[in-house]
Amino acid sequence: MINRSSSFLSDAERDAVIELRHAMHHEPELSNAEWKTQERIRGMLQQFGIDGAKVFHNTGLYVDIEGTAPGPKRSIAVRGDIDALPIQEAREDLSYRSQVDGVMHACGHDMHGSIALGIALAFQRLRDNFAGTVRVFFQPAEEAEPLGGRTVEENKLLDGFDRAVGFHVSPEIPAGMFGACEGAVTKSADGFKLNITGKMAHGAAPHKGIDAITIAAAFVNEVQKVISREMPTDDGAVVTVGTIHGGEAANIICQSVVMEGTIRTRSLERRVLLSQRVREVAEGVAAMHRGNVQCIIRTGEPPVINDAEMVRRFQQLVHDTAGCDAYFKGRKEVAGSDDFGFYAACVPSIYFWFGSRAPGNDSYVHTPTFGASDDLIIPTTDLTVRYVLDLLKF
Repeated sequence: MINRSSSFLSDAERDAVIELRHAMHHEPELSNAEWKTQERIRGMLQQFGIDGAKVFHNTGLYVDIEGTAPGPKRSIAVRGDIDALPIQEAREDLSYRSQVDGVMHACGHDMHGSIALGIALAFQRLRDNFAGTVRVFFQPAEEAEPLGGRTVEENKLLDGFDRAVGFHVSPEIPAGMFGACEGAVTKSADGFKLNITGKMAHGAAPHKGIDAITIAAAFVNEVQKVISREMPTDDGAVVTVGTIHGGEAANIICQSVVMEGTIRTRSLERRVLLSQRVREVAEGVAAMHRGNVQCIIRTGEPPVINDAEMVRRFQQLVHDTAGCDAYFKGRKEVAGSDDFGFYAACVPSIYFWFGSRAPGNDSYVHTPTFGASDDLIIPTTDLTVRYVLDLLKF
């Protein structure tokens, strides 16, 4: 663990960072509704002399810290996400547990947003020691559409930037350790919706109708063969049918079914192919059963792809500042997605992990009992500041 005495932050700034973590956890807000969180962050920035924070995606903020030292003026972006999840917290042991029924920070974004605040405060303090720009994003809506990361890409908020840094808490890694690996570390997440149309008939005379439920069932079976027979085994591709709605009564041949699901892969190339094959399977199955289908594909976040050189420099920094034992040597990938993929699609990027597993804090993210210690926040902030300083000279 990095020595607290070497922190870039003053005692007052460290206290403010922890205060923000507790306040966000106490009053969590869902994706695209982070209004109180936005104002709380703006107020804390202003309290320490950082004005001019700009709004993006309605409920997000970003702030630019301009260095005044001579030298090459590189630009580095840092992202901390701020939204919570629709989960009822089951951590009665926390003094700052959620007071919002059915909502909690079950993915650690209260920590991410607080670390981002600490990074902004540190670079404000260090602005005479670096050249260039550090842009800190307090990004809303990582968990649900419309995604904040997509807005960063669409509004060209990374134009002219050299690199981007993201991070995520991980209960799969021991507390005090850090990790990153090159290449794809999350999967893309695209959505599909099928509107299947058949013909209604009496359940005793199925030959007079076209059964939309039969078509839906055939699609569920056939689309999995795309994964098992057309995708490389190391790709980790997944097609999930999450909802099926259809049918009027037990004795009626169903006329229409609506199905929705997701398509995930680590491969940018196979991402396009998978969406194409989902459409082809849906249309083929519908035609075989004499029905019709409308297939709507919604493009979501791309995979997060880590730049190899940025990962190498990150590993060296961890070794130099926290010790070789603090670097997680396993390859850490996730089956899920993160809209930091939009950042990585714009500029060379790194998405690193900071471990949180410890007695009492060993539940996975997106569960009612997830939690992580305050003690992780300042060391992770300091490590990230050191890393960004390194990138500004890279």
